[in-house]
Amino acid sequence: MTRKRNSVAIVGAAETTEMGIVDASQIQLHADAALNALADAGLKPSDIDGIATLGETPASIAHYLGITPRWIDGTTQGGCSFMMHVRHAVAAIEAGFCSTVLITHGEPGRSGVGLTRTVSAPASLIGQFELPYGISGPPTMLTIPALRYMKTYGLTHEQLAMVAVVQREWAARNPRATFKDPITVQDVLASRMVAYPFRLLQCCLVTDGGGALILTSAERARDFPRPPVYILGTGEAVESPMISQMADFTTSRAFRISGADAFAEAGITRDEVDHLMIYDAFAHLPIFGLEDLGFVPRGEAGRFIWERNTAPGGKLPMNTNGGGLSYMHSGHYGMYALQESVRQLRGTAPAQVEDCRISVCHGNGQWFTAAGTIIMTNQQP
Repeated sequence: MTRKRNSVAIVGAAETTEMGIVDASQIQLHADAALNALADAGLKPSDIDGIATLGETPASIAHYLGITPRWIDGTTQGGCSFMMHVRHAVAAIEAGFCSTVLITHGEPGRSGVGLTRTVSAPASLIGQFELPYGISGPPTMLTIPALRYMKTYGLTHEQLAMVAVVQREWAARNPRATFKDPITVQDVLASRMVAYPFRLLQCCLVTDGGGALILTSAERARDFPRPPVYILGTGEAVESPMISQMADFTTSRAFRISGADAFAEAGITRDEVDHLMIYDAFAHLPIFGLEDLGFVPRGEAGRFIWERNTAPGGKLPMNTNGGGLSYMHSGHYGMYALQESVRQLRGTAPAQVEDCRISVCHGNGQWFTAAGTIIMTNQQP
């Protein structure tokens, strides 16, 4: 099915009032982000007739905010769920199921107040076939593809460390970033080993926070107080729930499908992209993303970042908020990547990319299980 491009726009976008360590429960963070996004769009809760969310159920968010939606989405596929929520909201608005969708996120990843925790059940595929062999969390899962990639393509520890260095440079320009002090490759390699080959500075933060988006039709979007951000293309896909069963440890099938579908729908080339956000729970994920989305050939992303192409002043600015490595990461990071894409296209980002017209926002979820890709523009249809 082919849809009309730019038919739906983001008209409200905001993060929680505070981030880092916040004295608030999970549902309070959802509500804070939602109310901030509503204020950003100049709307009231009663104007919302569609809800999508993660962590809390759509029913809980609707009740807490006093909304009676006619469309809901509780898709849960890890940190890229919000990209999927955007995609599903676009389809729902185009189909006439609802007119104005609120997507919320709130997560006390650090303080844990009211946090909905995800545990792999013993009878699940992971519980039966991976956990008994010592797989105990994200660092031990994500080392497998990282090590295979390093051996296959010769990615060096220094190149892997450079991912964190460059993103800290972006974070230094962002007043809300958790970490802003400059770091060097040597600093990264000297930081504490977490799970080989990941050192501490190559692993994401653990913080509290949240964010929310509001989408509506492009026809209505021009009537809102903030510049609309139009959805050009979308994609989503899943691979195996077990990282040990990836078809190829050096590439993500879900990344490739999601990205290809989004670009095909958007009808643009990679050379037209001004800004890129790639989920970076660990330092190797931007490397996989650059290659699987088609920005660089296989095996060359490490050198591409090393040569500062994604750094301030580079030809492809990436993770300009500082990413999950330096900005913030409450556990499901995709919402924050989407927020930064919106800021860049509105021209309000702390580290603003000049003449930013097209942004690609790509997320992964549940290790390498899922992927979602959203391509946005500030150009009117």
